[in-house]
Amino acid sequence: MNQKRKKHSDEFKARVALDAMKGVRTLSELSSAYGVHPTVIAHWKRQLLDGAPTVFSRAVGVGLRTEEEISAPLYEEIGRLKMEVDFLKKKH
Repeated sequence: MNQKRKKHSDEFKARVALDAMKGVRTLSELSSAYGVHPTVIAHWKRQLLDGAPTVFSRAVGVGLRTEEEISAPLYEEIGRLKMEVDFLKKKH
């Protein structure tokens, strides 16, 4: 009776939600086809509808970090690690 929760990929959720949006099959038919509860499918469909306007927004790069913002901490970490390696080489 103690079942573990299933974790579905974003692609799977999108495919099921799009099928629900098409309306070709009912939620119960989709539920039996995909093995997901109808309430979950309805929730994914609502998320798809709520998030649809952001797909077509013109604000490109909002919330995205630049390459420099991503790479700067990595280069700092590389430098720190090189210093540690050099210190350990000199110690032995």
